[in-house]
Amino acid sequence: MSKSMRYFSFILVLTLAISSCKEKTASEETETEEQLVERALAIHDRVLTVDTHADTPLRMIEPGFDMAERHDPRETGSKVDYPRMKEGGLDAIFFAAFVAQDIRDDDGNTRAKALCLQMIDSVIASTEKNSDVVGLALNPDDAYALEKEGKRAIYIGIENGYPIGNDVSNVEEYYNKGVRYITLVHSSNNDLADSATDQNGTEHGGISEFGASVVSEMNRLGIMVDVSHGNDSVFYDAIKLSKAPIIASHSNARSVTEHQRNMTDEMLKLMAENGGVVQLTMLADYLRTAPPNAARDSAMTAMRASITKPISEMTDEERAALRKSFNELNEKYPSPPATVTHVADHIDHIVKVAGIDHVGIGCDFDGGGGIEGVFDASEVMNITIELVRRGYTEEEIEKIWGGNLIRVFKEVQAVAEELKTEVGS
Repeated sequence: MSKSMRYFSFILVLTLAISSCKEKTASEETETEEQLVERALAIHDRVLTVDTHADTPLRMIEPGFDMAERHDPRETGSKVDYPRMKEGGLDAIFFAAFVAQDIRDDDGNTRAKALCLQMIDSVIASTEKNSDVVGLALNPDDAYALEKEGKRAIYIGIENGYPIGNDVSNVEEYYNKGVRYITLVHSSNNDLADSATDQNGTEHGGISEFGASVVSEMNRLGIMVDVSHGNDSVFYDAIKLSKAPIIASHSNARSVTEHQRNMTDEMLKLMAENGGVVQLTMLADYLRTAPPNAARDSAMTAMRASITKPISEMTDEERAALRKSFNELNEKYPSPPATVTHVADHIDHIVKVAGIDHVGIGCDFDGGGGIEGVFDASEVMNITIELVRRGYTEEEIEKIWGGNLIRVFKEVQAVAEELKTEVGS
């Protein structure tokens, strides 16, 4: 089935409302839905599409997991592999090596670094093994070069600065392995910064003194500073500390959906002044407000408490049992779905507040992301279709899908070159 027919079937099921945020030309007013889809898919094929956040390295270290095979997301939980990137027209992706926060001591730091390096090495090995379809990307222009070769560009990031430990020299080690952004913190405070969701509240008042030295080192090397998951103070500190524009690799707009992980309008305006970019994510709770469901919350809390070891250390059978338990819980206590319409609503708002040059896409596949219409990498073209439906031009869509992030990436590298020149002079 063609991309256009697959989506056409999808919209008949969902009956998405046709909306428009801009004036349409006479020809666009008379085009059919099928013609609009065909036009959108042509745009999607022409522009560089970049997803800045996927936790797929957690999958890649599973024994026997092959990125060259197409996986059924309903059976395996996997949202990204190379065949589905091709199906969805996804040209480039940042695979984030994610290490969950644990004990902040020498032993914990050592384990975190070892796991982080294992995931990074798995990404590198996969690109080498599948060099006919993908390539490891280190610089902004690599994505365009690989696209011309008909290959997907694979970038590397780190989610959670925990694997840096208390040794700033680790930042350069990760850079030399190919890391090009680091998310300073995750769901709990670490030695670098405060989390937006730590139950104990703030610890450093934003970015710690050590975290400031890490930001400085990231600037020196040309690594993008990512403030997703940080609390509000982390954002403001990063704006002040970083000599280069910053990013939020997977965050949304708080005015649209009230969640502490999302960004306020004041933050969005400052992000525009900073020259940075906010990458929209496909996590339902950040896209729409769900009604209270105490029974579901209680069941989810109990299930998470029952997990006694990291997913990366589970056997195939244990992972399968965990997925089955989560699926059964979701069936018993369903939440209202998030859709492509919600995604576009957030994009509309960020464009209104910060401008078209400061918004992008970071789906968070394999880390919780996946909604109706963009359930996995094979469906990302549906974002483009909704943007076309709302009147966005090809130039604007090109900026949203990759142009804005690539611009920031280039500016971060330019600052690094300037800092090297200053040191050498």
